[in-house]
Amino acid sequence: MAPALCPSISSILWLACLLPLAPAVVAAGLYELHLTTDSPATTGAEVTVTASLVPSDNGSLDLPTDAHFYRFHWIHSPLLLTGKTEEALSSSIRAVGSAPGDFPVSVWVTAAHCQKCQPVARSRLLLSITEFIAGNLAVAQNTSLPWPTSYLTKTVLKVSFLLHDPSGFFKTAAFLYSWDFGDGTQMVTEDPVVYYNYSIIGTFTVKLQVVAEWEQTTLHAGKGVVQKTGNFSASLKLQETLRGIQVLGPNQIQTFQKMTVTLNFLGSPPITVCWCLKPECLPLEEGECHPLSVASAAYNLTHVFRNPGDYCFSIWAENVISKTHQYHRIQVWPSSVQPAVFALPCATLITMMLAFIMYMTLRNATHQKDMVEVADFDFSPMSDKNTEPPTGGKCCQMCCGPFLLETPSEYLEVVRENHGLLPPLYKSVKTYTV
Repeated sequence: MAPALCPSISSILWLACLLPLAPAVVAAGLYELHLTTDSPATTGAEVTVTASLVPSDNGSLDLPTDAHFYRFHWIHSPLLLTGKTEEALSSSIRAVGSAPGDFPVSVWVTAAHCQKCQPVARSRLLLSITEFIAGNLAVAQNTSLPWPTSYLTKTVLKVSFLLHDPSGFFKTAAFLYSWDFGDGTQMVTEDPVVYYNYSIIGTFTVKLQVVAEWEQTTLHAGKGVVQKTGNFSASLKLQETLRGIQVLGPNQIQTFQKMTVTLNFLGSPPITVCWCLKPECLPLEEGECHPLSVASAAYNLTHVFRNPGDYCFSIWAENVISKTHQYHRIQVWPSSVQPAVFALPCATLITMMLAFIMYMTLRNATHQKDMVEVADFDFSPMSDKNTEPPTGGKCCQMCCGPFLLETPSEYLEVVRENHGLLPPLYKSVKTYTV
């Protein structure tokens, strides 16, 4: 009987050894480790890493609340461990780095009563240690724009340095801040907060150098002054309100010709533009045009007119700050008729009308003069019956002679001779009855 019991006892003992492994095998892959840290940290300062055991994405498992059910195992070398805290489902370590670099930290969780069993969950991260001061720049403005790192010109800008020191390593240090705003302005302050006003648009880089000094006592060197520095920067895009639209383009064009109008926006992009052609210059209403996005301060607008007439470009534009309207009139002529073509017929017509008026005036004056001379030759007692009346050649000489003479004196002589044939103004004109 004794030999028969030996195999049974050995089987029971073997099963008893396997029982602690069962929960771990079942739990493997059902849990996750979430790691958090307050790094980066400067050399000599403590950094904390926390591991938390949580169920996987299905979230259907309940974790035990017994603090001794799981055990956390850490690997943090070459960081110097300064403290460790254990809770039911989390564990935290505090470590110090003596040299800069990125150091891996690993952790895994096993059942508390079976440290050599398969891990329930594992995770790792890189811990960043720097020899410089850790922190960042924060920029704020009351009317900041909705896209990142964009702000308004001529509006007060608040720039702050936020020191990252969760362990209080710099609590006894004195700081000095050197600012460079990227537009030629520099200043040095003891306050980590400054206020500045940019007057022009553009992209600027704010640079800051931070210097920290404090006294420190060491075993080998005794008391001495320790100094650490840090350099930080932030890119800022300064925007401006949309003050207007400058329209550059022709005022006259032919039909079926491609017209290009350049729109210069007096403001900061991105800009939403909407335009429409109307017979009159009236503001655009909602739904009258299709908006388009412009990413620069200039935009070329093209259009082909198919019908002649008077048109008006109604243009509406806005950025995230303001909006404005602008109009541009244009006259469209038929392609077969040029406006300059009307100049020659009009000039010819006006010249012909002036020539006709001059001709009629000179003709009337010549006719009246001939009537007076004919009366003198026919009815005056001193007249000669054989004298011939003035001919057409004489009329032409009288009418056109002044324009053919070379000098004004000759012209005046002819005028005196012609006027001598007329009766004096102080004598009454003779009348005859036939």
